[in-house]
Amino acid sequence: MLACAFLTPGTSDYAPGAVRISFLVITNRGRPVSTPTADVWVASSRTAVPFERAVARLEPVGVPGGYVDPHAQSIYVAHVHIPPRPGRYWVLARPRGGDVRIGGIHNLDVAARSATPAIGSRAYPSRTPTLATAPVRLLTTRVPPDRALLRYSVAESLAMHEPFVVVFATPRFCTSRTCGPVVDVVDSVRRTLAGGGIRFIHVEIYRDNDPAKGENQWVGQWRLPSEPWTFLVGRDGRIKAKFEGSISQSELERAVRRFLR
Repeated sequence: MLACAFLTPGTSDYAPGAVRISFLVITNRGRPVSTPTADVWVASSRTAVPFERAVARLEPVGVPGGYVDPHAQSIYVAHVHIPPRPGRYWVLARPRGGDVRIGGIHNLDVAARSATPAIGSRAYPSRTPTLATAPVRLLTTRVPPDRALLRYSVAESLAMHEPFVVVFATPRFCTSRTCGPVVDVVDSVRRTLAGGGIRFIHVEIYRDNDPAKGENQWVGQWRLPSEPWTFLVGRDGRIKAKFEGSISQSELERAVRRFLR
């Protein structure tokens, strides 16, 4: 018998095919479970036999020394395959190890196609602002400013056939509290892979960095239903990988090395 727990999802944009899901498992005392791995099952209903099983791995949030929500310093990440049938599916996660056998369940709503640009599609040539076109206070809410991520625009990078990573995030006003850590991760991977010919770009979410003015045009162009989002774009201008929400340094670095180098 499993003890009661809550599965709190960190992702929500799902379509049939390969899917990356992230989540927290919270005990009935409000504490996140932090064992290294968790078994994951996916089923078509709460009572159906699972058609997919995977192992989720606990990934650290942010970078050492950076800001991290003390209540969510790590998050489980699993990769599963969803059949070509949109609809509501169910995920059960059971962390391995620990003193108590505990499990959490949550629905997985799968649309016919993802809200955000699909992997393999062409990146939108957004004329995002840079240090050459706008004052830094309008480019980033990170403290201190992440100037190295503000040098290039998406449109210019596409025109020059340069591979790039672009993160849409607002460290100061993030509703999920993961934007700051994700921007830190992107900047850390940039430093690790310096000299590799890959550009790293940060784009904010709100017009003039003011939530009262609403989301900026870049959010609309990329059809972002939430934040943060991180996309990897190849020399051919097509999206090679994308990550919703929190992403660890190792996850991003592996993806960049695989798809962009």
